[in-house]
Amino acid sequence: MNLRSENVTRYIMPLREGGSLPALAEADDSFKYVLKFRGAGHGTKALIAELIGGEIARTLGLRVPEIVFLNLDEAFGRTQADEEIQDLLKGSRGLNMGLHFLSGALGFDPVIHTVDPLLASQIVWLDAYLTNIDRTVRNTNMLIWHKELWLIDHGSSFYFHYTWNNWEKHALSPFTQIKDHVLLKWAEQITAADQQFVALLTDEKLHEIVSLIPEDWLEGDGWETSAQQAREVYYQFLVRRRNHSEQFVNEIENVRKITL
Repeated sequence: MNLRSENVTRYIMPLREGGSLPALAEADDSFKYVLKFRGAGHGTKALIAELIGGEIARTLGLRVPEIVFLNLDEAFGRTQADEEIQDLLKGSRGLNMGLHFLSGALGFDPVIHTVDPLLASQIVWLDAYLTNIDRTVRNTNMLIWHKELWLIDHGSSFYFHYTWNNWEKHALSPFTQIKDHVLLKWAEQITAADQQFVALLTDEKLHEIVSLIPEDWLEGDGWETSAQQAREVYYQFLVRRRNHSEQFVNEIENVRKITL
């Protein structure tokens, strides 16, 4: 399992959503990407969460834009007039992340759109598994493209990795934040989603996904452990959480009984 690696050739425009200032950019393969920067607020940890979360979603059969590694040359961005963007580009030299740009996609709106109960259950299960705190009514992080639902932005997953404290406890948590999930009201088939997804997320597949993390994303400021140890923590977290999925599945079902 490998991801493509391309070089950024053109910075097109900032996408001023959230605090990380992602950008629309073009690479040397002539495709456009949503470029996410290693020099943004949460650094490479947000990129790691995006990478693992996106590739797990893809493994489970959910629609996610292609993820690629994007290289920023040392000289890139020197002509940028905006000082904030110029600083971001300077701080992001090297390997960054890109998601294939879905031209013409519309943001998911729960007032206008509905979701099939099984698909809703699968997405709610995924976000509870990843401890993704950011797929709410305020920020759905889903797009409608060619009449199909696509998932974007998993960078707020694995919030335990900002402190590394009690990751074992987090792996077994019920994830109470699931009460705010935008698709919760449609998630009527959580048990079916759980049975399907636990079978798909084999140890081998989880190890393969974690192995995609670039070495230099696991080094530098903000890391309190070695690259090898950090990679192992991500793997063990995913294995333990899968093995004890009843913890968050029960939470989903209980919250639905109380709130719906």
